Amino acid sequence: MSARSALRRYMLVSFLTWLPIGLMMAPMVLLMTERGLSLAQVGLTITVFSVVTVGLELPTGGLADVVGRRMVLAVSAALTVAAFVLLSVSTTLWMFMVSSVLKGAARALSSGPATSWYIDTLHGIEGPDADLKPGLAKGGAMESVALCVGVLAGGGLPLLVPAQVIFPLAAPSLVGAVAAAVLLVVVVLALPEPQHARRSLASVLREVPATIGSSVRLSVGVPLLRRMMLAAASSGVVLMAIELLTPGRLAELAGAAESGSLAYAVVAALGFAGSAAGSALAPYVARLAGGSARGAVAGTVLTALSVGSLAATAGLMGVAGLLTAGLAYVVLFAGSAVRGLLCLEMTQHAVTTAERTTIASTSSLSLQSGGILANLTLGTLATQAGAAPAWGIAAAVMLSSALVFARMPAARSSSPAQAQPARSGSG
Repeated sequence: MSARSALRRYMLVSFLTWLPIGLMMAPMVLLMTERGLSLAQVGLTITVFSVVTVGLELPTGGLADVVGRRMVLAVSAALTVAAFVLLSVSTTLWMFMVSSVLKGAARALSSGPATSWYIDTLHGIEGPDADLKPGLAKGGAMESVALCVGVLAGGGLPLLVPAQVIFPLAAPSLVGAVAAAVLLVVVVLALPEPQHARRSLASVLREVPATIGSSVRLSVGVPLLRRMMLAAASSGVVLMAIELLTPGRLAELAGAAESGSLAYAVVAALGFAGSAAGSALAPYVARLAGGSARGAVAGTVLTALSVGSLAATAGLMGVAGLLTAGLAYVVLFAGSAVRGLLCLEMTQHAVTTAERTTIASTSSLSLQSGGILANLTLGTLATQAGAAPAWGIAAAVMLSSALVFARMPAARSSSPAQAQPARSGSG
């Protein structure tokens, strides 16, 4: 296999892995509410997904080292097929929860093995000094393309499917199952297992508790990292409040669940564009603000104001409501991207090379924890009092998190980022 062939396969797997997720992004909440679930119950099913993903994230990484990258990716694809087929026919809370368990396990299993496969394969072809950045960047780009294509297709598909043939909002999940089945075939037939160091199952089981304990001690023991974990948790609250409540709001404005799904798809695609713009502008924001911490405050305030505007305009209807909701969504993701990138840079100043993966996992756990908290509280509040109060609380949480960046403590002196400041913001 050539390096070019390995890259093509990696890009295809990256695209097919995220395409089902993009397809269900717009109609998922609407599908559950149209089939009788309350917003609180929708939040519970999403919480189940988050808990399963978080609980399996570290163990499944070790599993890929034991049984191989291809096997783990194949199991992930098979679970995705089962989850999306079940999702398309689910009519009760318990059926949706089982689907969430399957999706969470599939997500955890798919996190990392494809990238590891590409790196191991490229090292086998070009040696350990092979340049990984171009291939990894193209793989990441394919993930974004898959999400953008998927969310637009998933939003528009319910309007094209005859209602007498299939429940329109269930069509994207069936198409997602087909995409996952294609992924399964590609993984089995086109991803030969590369040579890589194998560990025993016993060693993996021993290392998981140690890894979790190490990440907790590190994130609690370093002042700057404690603040970054709080920032990640507050971001989780806001992002989940948006994902949970925006589809219903847009469906209300559009007049029907199917047209609301399309409206959300368009808004979400624009949100991805806003996120990309925010990431690109983050260095300039930091420079204008006088540092990364102040730049993160600017991103935080912009995000909080955007969520607050969603709450303030929740009473608007028709075109005015759609425009204000869409604009707020785009600006929100731009501000969130500025904050997220600068938080990542500040985190890298506080860790050594050996700690980067551990802290990345801990930050992900903090983000998911904030999302779980939002699911358990804001979904219930929105069911009782509407979306506006829930968005108002989320905006207050985000605005309060600006205090995290006040008088930021210095990074540890042992950090290589301090020894080589010229490289600190390049990754």
